[in-house]
Order: sequence, then structure tokens, then C-alpha cells
Amino acid sequence: MEVRQTELPGVLLIEPRVFHDARGFFLETYSERRYAASGIQVDFVQDNWSHSRRGTLRGMHYQIEHSQGKLVQVMHGEIFDAVVDLRRDSPAFGKWFGITLSAANHRQLWIPPGFAHGFLVLSDEADFIYKCTDYYSPEHDRTLLWNDPAIGIEWPATGELVLSEKDRAGKPLTEADCFDRSPDCRS
Repeated sequence: MEVRQTELPGVLLIEPRVFHDARGFFLETYSERRYAASGIQVDFVQDNWSHSRRGTLRGMHYQIEHSQGKLVQVMHGEIFDAVVDLRRDSPAFGKWFGITLSAANHRQLWIPPGFAHGFLVLSDEADFIYKCTDYYSPEHDRTLLWNDPAIGIEWPATGELVLSEKDRAGKPLTEADCFDRSPDCRS
């Protein structure tokens, strides 16, 4: 597999080796030993699966305590994945990174604790799966405003977006709970 550092410190783009033949393809979606050798030395405790239709935007989500590292990928369809650095001591605080993930390109993204995460479905429908390093904690769940002009995420949106009330009510960066040095400490 090929692992590349993105513009955000700690966020890694992973391109697994894909073996194609007349039957289709095979790839390993995760191997603890291989990922640890690439710098992702974590214990995953929860797997999630999201199925969404075109124009659905989910995000920008994070947990202020019990912050989750996430290994994300698309099993069916195509999405635009976005990440915002919420670590106050990071040189990239408030900056974002986005990339297209799809079933066709097999890319994965490693998002360490301390980041808000969201995605927009570009295909008719998409199945998005992710491994988490901590359990969902509703009382610590936060939402960063997906279209905060201070951040300026360039969503490749066409038409009306499908958003939950929670996502419509996200807080702008200036009002959001952010992380100090440790992603598990409230600022």
C-alpha cells in the first residue's frame, strides 16, 4: 500500500494494493501489522456503515471528549470527504482538506483524533464505512458548521443538499468547542 501525508498534519491518504484478474479484484481493507508500520498504531473499537443518496451531506462531526480516530472508505459509490483540523496548537488549525473517495479508486483516509469530519455523496447512492478508535459518545458529540465561510470548504455540490437538523445547526469555528494539546481535553 502507498501512504501519503496530506496537507493536514496526521491525516493520511492510503492507497491499498489492488489485485485485479478476470474474476474482479481483491484487496486488504485493514491489516494491523501493515497499518502500524505506516504509523497508524491504534486500537479500533467500533465499525460504522452509512448508506446515503446523492446530495446528502453528513458533517462536520467530532467528539470533544472520547475523540475518535477514523479510517474511512467507500464500498459503493463516490463521495467528497472533508476534514478540518480543530487542534488549537496545530499549525493547520481551522484549515481543511478534501478528497474524492470511491469504490472505484479504493482510497482510504486516516483521520486522527482532533479533527471534524464530513462527506458529500456525489453518486446516486453511496455506502461509506469507517473504523473508529473510540465509541460513539452522544454527550460529547459536536457539529462544526459545514459551510462556515471562515473555513471555506469547497464542496463540489450541485443542486439542493440533504442535511439533518443537527448538521444545519452546526457551530462556526469561532463558537465551536476545539481541542487543546490532547484531543481528549476540552479547551
